[in-house]
Amino acid sequence: MSIPILYEDNHVLAVVKPPGILSQEDETGDPDMLSLLKQDLKERYNKPGNVFLGLVHRLDRMVGGVMVFAKTSKAASRLSESVRNRDFGKTYVCVVQGTPAKQQARLTHYIRKDSKQNQVTVFNKPTPEAKEAILEYEIVAASERCSLIAIRLHTGRPHQIRAQMAHIGCPLVGDLKYGSRPTSNIDSIALWSTSVSAPHPVTKETMSFHSIPSGSVAWSWWTKEQLESASKRLSS
Repeated sequence: MSIPILYEDNHVLAVVKPPGILSQEDETGDPDMLSLLKQDLKERYNKPGNVFLGLVHRLDRMVGGVMVFAKTSKAASRLSESVRNRDFGKTYVCVVQGTPAKQQARLTHYIRKDSKQNQVTVFNKPTPEAKEAILEYEIVAASERCSLIAIRLHTGRPHQIRAQMAHIGCPLVGDLKYGSRPTSNIDSIALWSTSVSAPHPVTKETMSFHSIPSGSVAWSWWTKEQLESASKRLSS
C-alpha cells in the first residue's frame, strides 16, 4: 500500500493516511497505519529485528489526512507531552449536511464515550464521566444541501468533530452513526486532517504539515480553490 510521506527525519515521520485504514491494530486484524509504516521502515532501511514507531495521535478509520508518528521513544514522549499541553495543533476540513447557524463559532460541549457501542454522547453541560470538548469552526462555502467547513480542534476526544457537528444539527456527510442521511456514492465520512503543527521533539522549532482532501465523492462537490482555501483556514 502506498502511503505518501510528507516529512521524515531521525525523530519524526509525517504521512498522509488513506481513508479506510486503521490508525493502529485492533481485533479485526485489518491493515493499520502503525504496522504498515513499521514494515516500510524495516524494508527501506534494511533494519533487523523490531522497528520502533510511536503512535502520537489517531484518526478514525474512515478519516484521511495528516498523521505524525515518532521514530524514537524520546520523540514519542515529547510529542505526547505536546498533545497534553495543547501545543499539538490539528485542523480539519469536513462536509456537513445543511449549514450551521453561525458563520464561525467556538463550540464547547461534554462528551461521554460508550466503548461497547463505539459511540459518544454529547452534553451541553458538565456531566458525570463526560470530558470537555472544544473546537472552532468556520464556513468556507455552502450550497443548498451542504457546507464545506474548516475546523480547529482544541481537545482530542473520540469522534469529537463528528459528534459535535451532529449535535448542532449538521452531521458530516457519510456519517450514518451520527445521523447523516444516506447519500448515494458516498463511501467514507467527509472529514480530512488538513494540518498538524507541533514543536519538533529535538530542535523545538515548529513543524507544520499539510494535506488537501481527496478521494471521497463529497470533495468533488467543491472546486480545487475552495478545498485549498478550506485547508488553510484556522491552521497555525
